[in-house]
Amino acid sequence: MFRDKKLLKAGLSQFSRKELEDMVIKLAGKRHNFEFLLINYFDREGGEQWLFEEVQEGLERVFEKEYKGRSIQHREVKRLNASAKLIKEFAVEVKNKKFEADLMLHVLRREFAFPDEMFGAGFSSFDYKLALWVKKLLQILTEKIHPDYLVDYQDEVNRMLRKLHRRSHRINTVKLLPEEI
Repeated sequence: MFRDKKLLKAGLSQFSRKELEDMVIKLAGKRHNFEFLLINYFDREGGEQWLFEEVQEGLERVFEKEYKGRSIQHREVKRLNASAKLIKEFAVEVKNKKFEADLMLHVLRREFAFPDEMFGAGFSSFDYKLALWVKKLLQILTEKIHPDYLVDYQDEVNRMLRKLHRRSHRINTVKLLPEEI
């Protein structure tokens, strides 16, 4: 939809300061508007950090929640989907890809802490979903953030890649992942 800024400015100039404050408060009631205002106007320095911490708390609630499923792998796939939704909503507002990588790594650390027997079982959806997460993380680390950050993540991501290749080697998505970065 075409937005005429002159028309908007003319319309806004007709309102009193109190009416404009009420309008902004009402708009900020919607989460995406609040996040936009926080990052771009109210707290340019720490707004992204504050949202990052909020998403981390949200991920902890996702980790604590009980999901239904036939097996632990099925439940973990649902947990991964819920985590992905939170991170995706965060990434829409916050353009700092290092924060996104940190959130993804936070989730992956939890998933890769499971014993090796969790991987490579008859439930390939879990392994496949983890491979997609690692692939997305690799894309962020190699293409979206400064190469110096790669050193911070390299050892941990290489351990994840080795575990996937060792236990889930029959999945094509895993086969296409590099052996190490």
